[in-house]
Amino acid sequence: MKNKIKKIFLTGIVAIIPIGVTVYILIFLVRVMGKLVKVIPPKFHPDQLFPFHIPGLDVVITIILIFLIGLVTKSYIGNKLVEWGEFFLGKIPVVRTIYTGVKTLVEAIFGDKSQSFKRVVIIEYPRKGLYSVAFVTGVSSGEMQEKTTQHCINIFLPTTPNPTSGFYLMVPETDVIDLDMSVDEAFTLIISGGVFTPEKSMREEKAKEMIHADNI
Repeated sequence: MKNKIKKIFLTGIVAIIPIGVTVYILIFLVRVMGKLVKVIPPKFHPDQLFPFHIPGLDVVITIILIFLIGLVTKSYIGNKLVEWGEFFLGKIPVVRTIYTGVKTLVEAIFGDKSQSFKRVVIIEYPRKGLYSVAFVTGVSSGEMQEKTTQHCINIFLPTTPNPTSGFYLMVPETDVIDLDMSVDEAFTLIISGGVFTPEKSMREEKAKEMIHADNI
């Protein structure tokens, strides 16, 4: 009886933790989006225009604002404004360091042209005979590359179960083993601590199904 109760309890934990973490992250994002709506002048705020509060309207407005900012930024004038803003931020020592680092990381992950975080590899880490999943972020260059005897690439090695933290490593390209799995699959593998292991055959079957669906 004691073991049955323990198994039921552990099953409940396994079921509720992923849901709880997902809900927590969604609530956090909704709150952040809600704060972004404060850039709207008070007299134009939805709560002032309507006699009642509309749940979720802040999120919708925030998404629209982000989309409009993207449109403006892609224009010639908007692009120039961004360049001027970055020029002034570049004159502030501490702010320059933080802004440049964050911008580079965001562009590496979400940028269409960037090849960073598009290549999943495994490397022998933390010692020979042990392997870790990592992401290629670029090619080593400058003084760091000049002072190494081999051609190296930049690697981001995330931690488990929080892949937002990790280590920056310079690894000889000959010591890197490429994987066929996607970035999403790799992140799922890391977050799950190895519980989820994508199979190559499953990906190939999905690819065949997609090709078959396109041909129909």
